[in-house]
Amino acid sequence: MAADSKAKKIIRYDKDAKTRIATITFDRPEYLNAPTIAARHRYADLLHRAGVDDDVKVVVIRGAGDDLGSGADLKEFMRAKDSDDPGPLLTEFRLGAGDVTYPPRGSFRHGASVGQWYANPNSGIRGLQDFKKISILEVKGYCYGWHFYQAADADLVIASDDALFGHPSFRYYGWGPRMWWWAQTMGIRKFQEMVFTGRAFTAAEMYDCNFLNSVVPRAGLEAEVEKYALACARNRPTDTVFMQKTFFEIMKQFQGEYMGSLLSGFFESAGGSVRADGDDFLLDDAVGRGLGGAVKANDDNFPPDWRLSKGARGKGRKAKR
Repeated sequence: MAADSKAKKIIRYDKDAKTRIATITFDRPEYLNAPTIAARHRYADLLHRAGVDDDVKVVVIRGAGDDLGSGADLKEFMRAKDSDDPGPLLTEFRLGAGDVTYPPRGSFRHGASVGQWYANPNSGIRGLQDFKKISILEVKGYCYGWHFYQAADADLVIASDDALFGHPSFRYYGWGPRMWWWAQTMGIRKFQEMVFTGRAFTAAEMYDCNFLNSVVPRAGLEAEVEKYALACARNRPTDTVFMQKTFFEIMKQFQGEYMGSLLSGFFESAGGSVRADGDDFLLDDAVGRGLGGAVKANDDNFPPDWRLSKGARGKGRKAKR
């Protein structure tokens, strides 16, 4: 199956011209809705398209199955990054294998090019920041990694009471592209707690941080999102919304949103120089063991209610010492 066809299956798009509400659905539940590189590009393109389309005023973003999503497809990305063939990595930048020569291993630009790329809306990381319509994120289950980026950037976030928020990278690397904006939206004190402990936050905690607009039982989530979406679609004209979003964009840039993306990208690029204090859990070791399994195994080092895995939370297993 062609990459474009696969991406269309992973990122579904529907719109109702009558209500002027469009829906983007992450549909890869067997992989916890992890988008591939091509799927992230499709997501960015859909936001761009919806931003221009006069049939769309509100975009609802949700996940199929039990979760919004647990992050991007890191296995695919690491295979591309570690391959001797630059072709797979160049697809990240929307380039063909014969188009350019990628910076060589050992150069700062080999890793930094990707870190800086994630500050670009075309990468599918911060596209919601440039979106001049109203975006509503529907969160259930996991909201980790790449999906947590979307939660920072959406206009409104509605969550079920079983949702968990965070980034596994805080356990194995220490950085994420939206660091600055998470600190702005959560409040720096609580975000520092998330970074330094690496723990997941519950929906109730995120609501207390003023990160969420509403928290409801899972059974009432779609109805709650529909209520918000219809209210937004029936309120002021789309021209007014465009003006409102421009106001908020100027406000965000005054607070350094884009500068924060660039700064996070720079520190991510330098992360490979980190020296372990002892048996610290680092990215290279995790990749060698299989990132997903290694992160899950490392979960046992933390108190049960601070673990990332839903299955491991609350089981009462003691943290390793």
